[in-house]
Amino acid sequence: MRSMNCRASRLVLVAGWVFALAVPALAIPSGVSTTTTLTAPSSGLNGCTQTISVTVTANGKPVTGTVIIDDEFNSNLIQLGSAALITDGVVTTRVSLVTGTHSLSANFIADSTNQASTSATVPVNVTAECDFMPAVSDITPATNPMNTLTAGQSGSATVSVIPLPGFAATLTAPMFVTLSCSGLPDGATCGFTPENVEILSTTTGALTSTMVLQTYAASNVKATPPSPPGNRSNPIAWALLLPGALGLGGLAFGARRRRWLYRLSLVALVGLVTMLGTTACNPRYNYLNHGPPPNQATPSGTYNILVTAQFSNGVTSATLPTTFALTVQ
Repeated sequence: MRSMNCRASRLVLVAGWVFALAVPALAIPSGVSTTTTLTAPSSGLNGCTQTISVTVTANGKPVTGTVIIDDEFNSNLIQLGSAALITDGVVTTRVSLVTGTHSLSANFIADSTNQASTSATVPVNVTAECDFMPAVSDITPATNPMNTLTAGQSGSATVSVIPLPGFAATLTAPMFVTLSCSGLPDGATCGFTPENVEILSTTTGALTSTMVLQTYAASNVKATPPSPPGNRSNPIAWALLLPGALGLGGLAFGARRRRWLYRLSLVALVGLVTMLGTTACNPRYNYLNHGPPPNQATPSGTYNILVTAQFSNGVTSATLPTTFALTVQ
C-alpha cells in the first residue's frame, strides 16, 4: 500500500511540474511585440472632422497591418472605423466627432508576425457644432485576417449614424443623412441598405445601415455572340467589294470622258473609301467572332475606403467621413 501511495505521489508531482512548465509557454503570445501610438493634433481640427495619425512599430521598425480607431464618448465605447498602415507603419486618416469630449485610441490587430497592441488614449475636445457622427464596424461574419475578402466574395459591415445626445429633440423636421463610399479598388462596388437614414425628433440612439462590399473574380469564359441564323455575309468582303465596284463604275465613266485627272481622283477616292470601310468593320468583326475580353479580377491589396455621411437642409450642409480598411486577396 505504501509503495502504491509513493508511486501515485510521484505521478502527481511529475504532472504538476509538466503543467507548471506548459501553462507559461501556452500563455506567451506568438509574434513580436508592437507599440502603437496615436496623435491627434489640434491643428487638424476642421469643424467636427479630426485628422489623426497612427504609428505602429515592432522593435523600433515600422510594420504593416490594420488598426481600429475607438472613441470613448458619454461612457460608451464606439468603433469609429479602421485603417490600413502603409509601408512605413503610419496611416493618417480622418474621423468625425460630435460636439463634446472624446477619448480616442488605436488598436493594432495581431497577425502571424506581430502581436496586438493598444495606444494610450488621447483626449479631444470638439467645440464645433457637429450634430452627428458616422461609425463603421468590421465585416460580418468575421474574417481572418480582419476585413479580408477573396476576389469574387462579398461582405457586409454596419454603418452607424450617431446623433449628438439631445440633438434629435431640437428637430422640427426629419433630417435625412445620405451614405456613400469612395476609394474602392477597380472592379469592386459598395451599396447601402438603406442608403438614407432618417433622424427624427424621437430618435434616441444610433441609426444603422448595412454596407455591402462586392468584389469580382476573373472570368475565364469568353463570351462569343452567336451569328444570326441564315446570316452568312462577310462584313469585310462587303467593305472591300462595294467601294471597289463603285470605283470601277467611276473609272468607266472617266474613261469615256478621256480625262486622266478624273481617273486619278477616282483611284484615290477608292483607296480612301476602302480603308475607311475596312477600319469601320474591324471592331464589329472582332466582336462577332472573338467576343468581349474576359473580366479582370478585383486587384489584390489593402485599401482605405472613405465612408461618408452627408446631409443638407437647404441652408447648411455637412459631409462627415470615417475610414474602413478592406483587404482583397
